[in-house]
Amino acid sequence: MRIGLICEYNPFHNGHLYHINKIKEMYPDSELVLVMSGSVTERGDLSIINKWDKTDIALHFGIDLVIELPYSFASQSADLFCYGSVKILNYLQVDKIVFGSENDNVEILKSLANTQLNNEDYDQKVKEYLELGFNYPTALSKSLCDITGYNIKEPNDILGIGYVREIIKNNYKIEPITIKRTNDYNSLELDNEISSASSIREALKNKKDIKKYIPEYTLNFLDKPIFIEDFYPYLKYKIITEFDKLDKYQNVDNQIIPRIKKYIYQSHTLNELILNIKTKNYTYNKLKRMFVQILMSITKEELSNDVEYIRVLGFNSKGKKILNSIKKNLEIPILTTYDDKYLNIEYRVTSVINLITNGLNEHEYKIIIKD
Repeated sequence: MRIGLICEYNPFHNGHLYHINKIKEMYPDSELVLVMSGSVTERGDLSIINKWDKTDIALHFGIDLVIELPYSFASQSADLFCYGSVKILNYLQVDKIVFGSENDNVEILKSLANTQLNNEDYDQKVKEYLELGFNYPTALSKSLCDITGYNIKEPNDILGIGYVREIIKNNYKIEPITIKRTNDYNSLELDNEISSASSIREALKNKKDIKKYIPEYTLNFLDKPIFIEDFYPYLKYKIITEFDKLDKYQNVDNQIIPRIKKYIYQSHTLNELILNIKTKNYTYNKLKRMFVQILMSITKEELSNDVEYIRVLGFNSKGKKILNSIKKNLEIPILTTYDDKYLNIEYRVTSVINLITNGLNEHEYKIIIKD
């Protein structure tokens, strides 16, 4: 049995360990394949641990093969994040995808995904809510609630619907399986031994003790966590010197540029800037993703809209067998070393992060191999 996981591990905490252990309990002797965000996450954060160290942690706790979700999908909204992640897992021939869910009812998620794909009223309702001024995620949630009666607002359920939708839409032979999520994904409070990654990141910023909430092994990689807020001077400089060029960057539209110009000088932190310019249509996370694209100089033309390669970050002996079993019939290349034909954006992103971390260049890292 080959099981797919989609995670960001920002950072790897007790809930992630519970996820892995639960899968092993449900499917003994299974192969665990992880598609993992690298340097940037779906909410517009930088990973507080670099992707190679995250790979080391994942392999240590029982993942067999770690594949990087390309920046083109890792840094985008939920729809694109789900599209890229599930397509990669389909290439890797997984039998099931197991993910956390607040709802924990996969049949409801399937029903909602089918509504998005096949109900003629759905698209019209989304359009109407957008015209009323609601942001895109809220418009989707309200439209689903109107049609089905289910009020889906929690992040993991929204992602879960996205995973299921991609499976149905593309007729992938993958079975979605849910595991009940036991904590609030968005909570910034450390409330029990399984706390959200958001709360752990907030605690790290405030120099609080997090030992209770993450495995001891993860602590080895958290001596100098990376926060996007640390890059604000670089971002501010870039915005001020490129006022007339901002619209070339991914996720930047002409409607938001005047607000950026209005508030950039008086905003002393990234959080302050986002709070100053956010509106009903421009959510906090949407703006954060936009500023990541500006910081990394990612133009609208650069990002791929399809999965063009499989980039291996690490594996163990079982993971090596997985790669050997699929490589002959794979229609896209498997990258086990640096290749500037495909990884030039990853190289740039790592180079920008190195302005503060002084880490290795992208091509200097080696695949993590564990027995």
